[in-house]
Amino acid sequence: MSTPGFLTPEVRARLRQVTIAPRLASGDRGFGLHASRSRGAGMEFAQYRPYEPGDELRQVDWKLYARSDRWFVREAERDSPLTAWIVIDASASMAQADGARPGWSRLDAARGLAAATMEVALRQGDRFGLAAVNGDGLSMQAASAGPRHRDRCLLALDALRAHGGWPSGAALAPLHERIAPLDLVLLLTDGFDEAALELAERLATARREVLVIRLLTVEERDFPFEGGHVFRDVEGGGELRGDGEAMRADFLQRFGAARREQTAGLAAAGIRQVEYVLDEPLDLPLRRLFSANARAGTGAP
Repeated sequence: MSTPGFLTPEVRARLRQVTIAPRLASGDRGFGLHASRSRGAGMEFAQYRPYEPGDELRQVDWKLYARSDRWFVREAERDSPLTAWIVIDASASMAQADGARPGWSRLDAARGLAAATMEVALRQGDRFGLAAVNGDGLSMQAASAGPRHRDRCLLALDALRAHGGWPSGAALAPLHERIAPLDLVLLLTDGFDEAALELAERLATARREVLVIRLLTVEERDFPFEGGHVFRDVEGGGELRGDGEAMRADFLQRFGAARREQTAGLAAAGIRQVEYVLDEPLDLPLRRLFSANARAGTGAP
């Protein structure tokens, strides 16, 4: 299995320019780089090991193959190995899509962003884990590295469905146990459940570097509705009836103010948030988060 099912060739090409380099690991908060005995894609040769299915062919030492008629993979030592955790909000509201593109929901975008993040981590030789939260509770793929682990995570993404609400805090205890200090956490959410943002703040307080991508539909950004409509809360069950054109200005003002308030609250906890709208390029929020300016804390919110 590979990421093309989630990522277009154009997105994959642009991802080659993305580097995950969190501030906690880069010295921006006083933590310097340090040598690691972890094996991965690095510059200093460490050892050979036999080729295994799933290894990338570019790691094969072809000169050694010519001499021995056996395939061996070169491993190298690298500095400051990163562990990135991708946490997906898969509650019912994440199933929302736009009328103009009903086959592309917030959850579909979250799957693509997760696959893109794993692709970058795989290229860097870093470890990554996957967690999803919905009405069934918490499901996790423990942090590891390599193509086979990527494929296991992609299978979990493919099976993920959005339903139910955010579970109790006790159900999320394994997240706090598995995600170590200085790990990077990327939360993919629509931001409608305060418990999801509270989780982000708790992890940040516990010295995890937390980043949030908030997923919006085009209709939430533009509110293009005309005439009478019924708006339903898929998690709370409430309904609101009204004329779309008459409601537009008030909705955009109130919704924008609520998002700015949430962004300010996350920033106060040391968490950067960027927004992604479903009609934008899939790699755009990752480029916003991991640009040089963003790592320095000067990127646009």
